[in-house]
Amino acid sequence: MFVRSRGGLVGQAVDGDEDRAMMLEAIEAAAGVRAQTSPNPWVGCVIVPAGEEPAALGATQPPGGPHAEAVALELAGATAAGAVAYVTLEPCCHDGRTPPCADALIAAGVRRVVVGLVDPDPRVSGGGIARLEAAGIEVTVGVCAEEIGAQLAAYVKHRSTGRPWVVLKLAASLDGRTAAPDGTSRWITGPLARADAHLLRAESDAILVGAGTVRADDPLLTVRSVGGKAVEGREPLRVVLGPIPDGARVRPALELGGDLGGVLDELGSRGVVQLLIEGGANVAHDFHHAGLVDRYVLYLAPVFFGGDDGRPVFGGAGAATIDDVWRGRIMSVTPLGPDLRVDLAGVSGGAGNAS
Repeated sequence: MFVRSRGGLVGQAVDGDEDRAMMLEAIEAAAGVRAQTSPNPWVGCVIVPAGEEPAALGATQPPGGPHAEAVALELAGATAAGAVAYVTLEPCCHDGRTPPCADALIAAGVRRVVVGLVDPDPRVSGGGIARLEAAGIEVTVGVCAEEIGAQLAAYVKHRSTGRPWVVLKLAASLDGRTAAPDGTSRWITGPLARADAHLLRAESDAILVGAGTVRADDPLLTVRSVGGKAVEGREPLRVVLGPIPDGARVRPALELGGDLGGVLDELGSRGVVQLLIEGGANVAHDFHHAGLVDRYVLYLAPVFFGGDDGRPVFGGAGAATIDDVWRGRIMSVTPLGPDLRVDLAGVSGGAGNAS
């Protein structure tokens, strides 16, 4: 949490649109806590006082801690009276581990609230906006909705469907191979790409692999380093499809099987907002062909195995004809040292990068 001068914020206005400029600041604040708040949404809030006092900027704290609005209101203090509040997601209106944010904004005396997205959580879903308006507060909805929808895509899907947002992570050579014929694969990508993959783990609530991957690689599936620094207090649930071998380093882990839709329902009921699938090739194939992937994250290394005997990204039968191939939509391409991260939209077709 921190405070910036309002002059600094207004200086970043886009086409003179102060509402958009303030909301972009709130979006940036939310991005900074992406790996800390789940299963609560990662939300940002800016309180802009009526006078020349500095604006207050807050973001949701880890579960049990204050929401973005409460953080910003505490920083704003008495200057919140008559202020405009910009919040990326509709203020909550129900009692949970923290009091309702809508009530806190009303009590602080803000005159206007600008909301990016209506909260799809059925406990809110317009109720926070209605409570603010009933108190005589002007409410504007939909500022930067596209950007916030992308940022909160995992949360929106979970609250709307009960299932997690599914990210399939793949790492491959330029000729589409993940390992040599003898199974060796460390390391196809370089340290920057591997650190970025650990950030994906930190942003996810669960990591899923198949039992074959556990037998072959004996992975830890932990968050070890992001940007050269350890990530504390954020270890995703480890999930294995199939029986876990005795003594596997992945333990303790959740062992699941059966229909993949049922697997997603089970994980969603456990509060898994984002699920990261890390392998192996058969698991990747099954989720892909079932149309259950929301976002593909492919790390490409400038490497050629140079033959057709290396292990492929997907295991199992693919498209029988060119008319049957899966055609995705590239959302972003990010250089990571010598490697590239390519993000593709999956079944949801959502804009932006959810990770």
